Amino acid sequence: MKNRTIDINESTIKEYVESLRPENIEIREQVDIGYSYDGKVIILFEIRPDWQDPKKKQQFDFAKIRYYKSRKEWNLYWIRASGKWEIYEPFPESTYLDKIVEIIKEDKHACFFG
Repeated sequence: MKNRTIDINESTIKEYVESLRPENIEIREQVDIGYSYDGKVIILFEIRPDWQDPKKKQQFDFAKIRYYKSRKEWNLYWIRASGKWEIYEPFPESTYLDKIVEIIKEDKHACFFG
């Protein structure tokens, strides 16, 4: 049953990331969106070529979602200009991952997409 929960959660994130990605493959070479997920922590990031060496890609994290099994709750974080993660105070937690995704989509305070 544990693997089923992870699959549902990853499917939610994968679907969201796909909705953000540019449709045009050529544009994806210049800017794309990706994610990592280890079963507890999801990191959403932008992918761009390195400005000094366009053949190299760089990742720029913009959101972190962490699952706390003991509380059965997802917490949302944003990354400050200093590179430190900070809890997203307007809506810091939810028991539903799709609610967290909705908060990121809305980005009312311009913390995720600027």
